[in-house]
Amino acid sequence: MDFKFRYGPWALVAGASEGTGASFARQLAARGLNLILVARRVEPLTALSRQIETDYGVDCMAASIDLTQFDAADKLAAIAGDREVGLLVLNAGADATGARFLDTELVNWEALVMRNVMTVMRACYRFGGPMRDRKRGGILLCGSGACYAGFPGIATYAGTKAFDLIFGEALWGELQPHGVDVLNLIMGRTDTPAHREIMARQGLALPPDCASADDVATLGIERLPHGPVCNWGLDDSDAGFAGISAADRRRRIAQIAQLAFSGKDTIDE
Repeated sequence: MDFKFRYGPWALVAGASEGTGASFARQLAARGLNLILVARRVEPLTALSRQIETDYGVDCMAASIDLTQFDAADKLAAIAGDREVGLLVLNAGADATGARFLDTELVNWEALVMRNVMTVMRACYRFGGPMRDRKRGGILLCGSGACYAGFPGIATYAGTKAFDLIFGEALWGELQPHGVDVLNLIMGRTDTPAHREIMARQGLALPPDCASADDVATLGIERLPHGPVCNWGLDDSDAGFAGISAADRRRRIAQIAQLAFSGKDTIDE
């Protein structure tokens, strides 16, 4: 199926002002998709939107939305309006707190959970339904290797990413029979402005093995039809740091889905 037909005509990219989000935006525009770009900081978002329109000749709109707010998903749906969003990229979600669980105010963790759990779930509900009705579309959840274990120092962040992983796998099992692709793109250390800022606050240098934002976005787009999981730096059949390979996770979820559906739907591995 043609990429633009399968995932277009519009893509909504949350967390698009810089880093991997901006890379996703440029690469999707290069494939002919119109874009709705969302982030909190309006200035870089607007500049990126104008540059994309100039460089790629697609329609591109920018919206400043705080994804930690209770009504964030409602605002995403409102800004999309009657545009047909065929691809939802949920890229926002870094932990900028830099503190252990008990060493900062609870409100900071509540905001992180709202953005990485509640807004993710609500946005998938808002945009996934029309995709299922059209029998095409895609949802790309940008995750972290922290989802595979309890990491001291980033307890809440790791917990939210673990939710996203399991939620995304189950969503893949439910939507894949209807032509909608879902991918958890599990990223490792990536060279982004946000990551550089966090490392600088801790007095640490950026590790030399960081992935580039462009390479990570390229992988996510390439692997989108082959969900539910893609681990950065690992082959599909390689368990590595994940403990179980993406291929084995895919087979397991497919088997669970077949049992759950009891023959009412089928799913391809």
